[in-house]
Amino acid sequence: MNLEEKIKEIGSICIPGMRLSLSNKDNVSGPGTYELKGYIYAALAGILKTEEDENTKANIISVESSRTPSVLPNTGDIVTAKVTVVNPRTVQCLILCVGPSVLVRMYKGILKKEDIKATEKDRVDPYKCFRPGDIILARVLPMTEIHWYQLSTAENELGVVIATAEGSPQGVSMVPISWSEMQCPKTLVKEPRKVARVIPENINQSLFPVHSKQDNHHTDK
Repeated sequence: MNLEEKIKEIGSICIPGMRLSLSNKDNVSGPGTYELKGYIYAALAGILKTEEDENTKANIISVESSRTPSVLPNTGDIVTAKVTVVNPRTVQCLILCVGPSVLVRMYKGILKKEDIKATEKDRVDPYKCFRPGDIILARVLPMTEIHWYQLSTAENELGVVIATAEGSPQGVSMVPISWSEMQCPKTLVKEPRKVARVIPENINQSLFPVHSKQDNHHTDK
């Protein structure tokens, strides 16, 4: 099996969330990509690249973008992130954008249970707020760990902006029906989420288009 059969065509244009290849001893995740459930996905919009690891001889799969190479998440910034792991105490994610700027490389973010909502912090169930694959808006908190950016979604404007219900057709996003619930327009399945009141300047709308329909559904949190 040649390289072109293992991964998508080198030099092709990628968008965030695009599956690029299997993740195994032959193909490993590099800059601009992330690994989830045995596959490598694009973390940003750009061009697919590959290079051989000198030590392991594995193919390093990466996505290169000419945009905003020097942007880093700073304390107080609003970031767009993709949820990867949800457990009873924390939510792990990959930071894709800072404001409207797409990052050249992804950064790891962590959202602690007590930073998900502004009220009833001890009663928050992370699994009723986020699911793996969700696209969220969050605010960067002061760093307390070297390898993780600590995030918060406690403000009304922060939380889930794009989500797909379990079992729904790929590419069909749920629609917010309240501050705590979203529904698939195809299957009508409802799932709990911590829904964001999206402010357009906080998100890259060319990558994650969000419509104003949310404003028609909510009256309070």
